Amino acid sequence: MGSRNSPIDFADAPPRPRPLDVRWIHGSPSAKHNTDPDIQVHAYDEHTFILRQNMAIDYEAPFLFLLMGNTGAVLIDTGATASPQFLPLRRVVDELVRSWLARHPRADYQLLVLHTHPHGDHVAGDGQFADRPDTTVVGAERTSAWPYFGFDGRPESVAQVDLGGRVLECLATPGHHDASVTFYDRWTGILLTGDTVYPGRLYIEDWPAFRRTIDRLVDFCAERTVTHVLGCHIEMTRRPGVDYPVRTVYQPDEPPLQLTTGHLHEIRAALDEIGDQPARRALPLFVLCPT
Repeated sequence: MGSRNSPIDFADAPPRPRPLDVRWIHGSPSAKHNTDPDIQVHAYDEHTFILRQNMAIDYEAPFLFLLMGNTGAVLIDTGATASPQFLPLRRVVDELVRSWLARHPRADYQLLVLHTHPHGDHVAGDGQFADRPDTTVVGAERTSAWPYFGFDGRPESVAQVDLGGRVLECLATPGHHDASVTFYDRWTGILLTGDTVYPGRLYIEDWPAFRRTIDRLVDFCAERTVTHVLGCHIEMTRRPGVDYPVRTVYQPDEPPLQLTTGHLHEIRAALDEIGDQPARRALPLFVLCPT
């Protein structure tokens, strides 16, 4: 990788899977007596961080992602809580960036804030970054996000976000929400699917759009090395087809966060079997929930 001041070569080798045997914070029987950190931070590698919000703060307990490049970092989603007193997201992100820059000094280092979609549990912390220097917050609504990525008029295009040698490929993936975006990180091989695919209840706002999105993701992944498929929640138990009730704040029997491209094929097969008429269907790690 060279000296600590030299550019990091984020394209030096094909992505390889790293283990994700993480015991994520998963709430407690009593929120009052919860002793977990407000935000759990897992370093997937030296340049990639996965964050999870504490269930005692908000039952959604979303996952957030911070990816570091040579010229800037990207934070994908900002959690379910606006108040920095209860969710100190900016402080945590600033500490991670500061620590990374101490190891890899860079001048004029930028932070870009993007989103998987505009539901409240993914954008609530945006305000914490509004006055942060060297920071761009791209709104999550379709009217903001899609023009930024160039999807207006070209929804089938693949956009690129370059963090300084570390490139994200970005796809419009409506179905859960009409503004949903999926990100593929070429460095790690991770596909970040937001609320489109995760071990839980897949709420489907637009059934035909969701079917097209799953088809597109299957085709997209067939041409790339995908190490993990990571969504933004865990709602299932380890019992196949059994999810935790909505608003659960203690989930001691969670399955892993990470999925594989094989799960995309599993969802597509279920959608093909169900056909054009939306219907609820429980799969081992998902519940298809048309809204």
